[in-house]
Amino acid sequence: MHGPASPGWLLVALCAATGAYCLLRMRSSVEEQRRAAGGEALMGFGMAAMAVPATVFTPPHWAWPGYMAVFGSAGVHSLWSARAGPHHLHHLVGASAMVYMAVVMASSPGGHSGHGGSGVPLLTGVLLLYFVGYVLLSGVRLVPVAAWSGALGWGDRPELARVCRLSMGIGMVTMLLTL
Repeated sequence: MHGPASPGWLLVALCAATGAYCLLRMRSSVEEQRRAAGGEALMGFGMAAMAVPATVFTPPHWAWPGYMAVFGSAGVHSLWSARAGPHHLHHLVGASAMVYMAVVMASSPGGHSGHGGSGVPLLTGVLLLYFVGYVLLSGVRLVPVAAWSGALGWGDRPELARVCRLSMGIGMVTMLLTL
């Protein structure tokens, strides 16, 4: 990503912390929660790696096709898993957005993106609208969360899973804005 280093590092920290919490969620006793948490951990750590400021580290040329392959595979897996529930369609959109960002970064000179004077490309705008809507909806869903029961483990707390998804949505909006 381009731009000032401080916000970039904050985004790296947010995405890495979200990915780490998603790894904790993989210890849940509910299989569907474990699977969703695995995909979200991949997304969180991938976003953290992609958000490292370009002034600190410029990924080698082979990294972008690697991102495309990993998140393309995650998107195919999400599409396959969407048979079981619509939540996986959000994972498909997220994985597709990561592939799109990797394509843009790979095609820009020096691995830095820039739109020049042409404005925001249509696909970037559509993804921004989707993720801004997702963030707003996720924020509204956090308001009426039920009281925590002491019997639940870290991987089974629905309010923390929602916060995890909200954090990744905010991170995705930020990354798309700086694209």
